[in-house]
Amino acid sequence: MNRADWASAQLVAAARDGHIESLTTLVAHTHPHVLRFAHTLCATPQDAEDAAQEALLILFRKVGTLRSITALSSWMFRIVRNECLRRLRRPGLDELVDTGIAESPEDDVIRQLEAERVARAIATLPDIQRRVLILRDVQGYPGRAVADHLGLSLAAMKSHLHRARASLKAALQH
Repeated sequence: MNRADWASAQLVAAARDGHIESLTTLVAHTHPHVLRFAHTLCATPQDAEDAAQEALLILFRKVGTLRSITALSSWMFRIVRNECLRRLRRPGLDELVDTGIAESPEDDVIRQLEAERVARAIATLPDIQRRVLILRDVQGYPGRAVADHLGLSLAAMKSHLHRARASLKAALQH
C-alpha cells in the first residue's frame, strides 16, 4: 500500500498535534483502506463494519502516539486484525479453566506469531470459502445455519468448507 494513498506527512503531523480538522480528514482518508482490510479478515460484513469503526475510533483517540506516517498503515492494519480476531472468539472461550501453568513471554510471542500466520492464510482464501470457514470452524455455527446465513445449499457449504480447509492446510504446511 502506498503511503500517499493514506495521507500526507503534514496531515498526520497536524492530526498528531491535535488539529481537529486534520484529524477528521485523516480519519476520512483512512476509512476506505481500513474497511477494505476488515472485509478480508472478518466473517461477516457487519463484523467488518464494526471492526473498521472501532479501529477508526482508536485512531481518533490515540493519533498522538503515532510516530510517523510510515507507521500509520501498519498500525491501522494491526488494530483491524486484532478487532476482527476479537470478534471471531466464541463466547466462553476466555473463561476456560485455569490450569495453574504460568505462560512464559516466549509462549505468548509464539502464540501471537502463529495467530498472525493463520490470519494471513485465512485472508488469502476466496471470499465465500473464508466466510464459510470462519462461521463454521472459528465461530462454531452449525452447518445448516452457515448455509442459510450465506444463502447456500448445505452441500455447497460443505464443498466450500472442504476446499477452504484443504487450502488452509496447504498454506500452513509451507
